Amino acid sequence: MTAYNVVRFRVKPGRDREFIDAHKMADPGFAGMRRFSLVNTGPGTYCIIGEWESFDDLASARPGMIALLDTMRHLLEDFGAGLGVTDPVSGQAILEMGAPKKKNAKPKAAKRARPAAKKKAARKTPAKRGRKRKKR
Repeated sequence: MTAYNVVRFRVKPGRDREFIDAHKMADPGFAGMRRFSLVNTGPGTYCIIGEWESFDDLASARPGMIALLDTMRHLLEDFGAGLGVTDPVSGQAILEMGAPKKKNAKPKAAKRARPAAKKKAARKTPAKRGRKRKKR
């Protein structure tokens, strides 16, 4: 089942560009990682959202994620209250939903199929049956 991890960061003043660039340069290549998104949640605050094939894949990647964090830890502010420089949470998805269908979308008109007998009759024109067409 899909798993997600969300990590909140607060970047030191004036270090945002370095923080973003560090993530652009990172090539985690963790097994089971589908994708991750870096989200700006306000001035100097960010979250990373990671999507994983399974919770076991996420758990196995933790040492590598910590090693990656160590390369940019100097750019981060401590949250205080014993949190350190990150505020991470993770877990398995219990509900995943796609976007709802558009209400105003017009359904495609279905092609009406003609019965086989009518199709044959429609193909035979009066000229083909030996009759002449009347001119109007």
